[in-house]
Amino acid sequence: MSLPASRPHFPCTITGGAGEVALARTAHCGETQLVRVADGMELSCGDYVVIATKYGRDLARILGPVSAENRDRWGDTTAVHRKAVKEDLDRYEHNAAKAEEAAKRCRAMIAEHRLPMQLVSAHYVLDEPRLVFFFTAESRVDFRSLVKDLVAEFHLRIELRQIGVRDESRLVGGLGVCGRVLCCHGITDKLKPVSIKMAKVQNLSLNSMKISGPCGRLLCCLEYEYDFYREQKRGLPHEGSRVKFEDTLFRITEVNVLTRKIRVEGDGRVMELPIERFYQDAKSQRWMISTDST
Repeated sequence: MSLPASRPHFPCTITGGAGEVALARTAHCGETQLVRVADGMELSCGDYVVIATKYGRDLARILGPVSAENRDRWGDTTAVHRKAVKEDLDRYEHNAAKAEEAAKRCRAMIAEHRLPMQLVSAHYVLDEPRLVFFFTAESRVDFRSLVKDLVAEFHLRIELRQIGVRDESRLVGGLGVCGRVLCCHGITDKLKPVSIKMAKVQNLSLNSMKISGPCGRLLCCLEYEYDFYREQKRGLPHEGSRVKFEDTLFRITEVNVLTRKIRVEGDGRVMELPIERFYQDAKSQRWMISTDST
């Protein structure tokens, strides 16, 4: 696995001291966390550093400074151990090549033990003698005998971590239906709950093939514009509501906040009318359509 060049997307300098905090992305899995920059240390966006992660002391890339008011959303901070040097980057790429071979051997052992688990990837921690294997499984797996064989094979501290299918996509990466890098891999690792209601509010097709990602779960991006659509539809009639127009009862089939038009059907007719023509009767509280088309 080749590391991206240490070149910032935009120029910035982060100087340690006075509680300076930056956001860093772990190189091997894309997880982000806040890091404290030590006094006297000067970093630029795009620089590689060695930090303490939940897997061990590992390589990460500085994304940029974080203001005090935005720190709560990222959680606890960890200290930058040191700025990465060429030897660290070379060791990381060497370990990545070894990890591919380790993954092949682990898959063979899983098959030998007939364990109901799928190996996702392997990772050698940069600054510690530790080898981490990430896997998915439908339920808990007793892998104690597998760990013993792995320790005997690699003579390292072995750690097996079970992850979900959304975490698998975040870890492995790939392209979404939009043609861009998966959101969970390239934009944010903070996975938020996504519901079918979000697709309904945005008038999207409820075909699971169209609104699901490679992980088989609903697209993460459904959450991005949900608040906008919900706010724009506030104070407007809902799909399925009945409105009376020209002595005919029509049913609202679509409320399009982008074109600012509402589609109604009734008496064999289909009409798309501007949102401004719909109003709520003060007495009955029922939605009505103005006869004035101007």
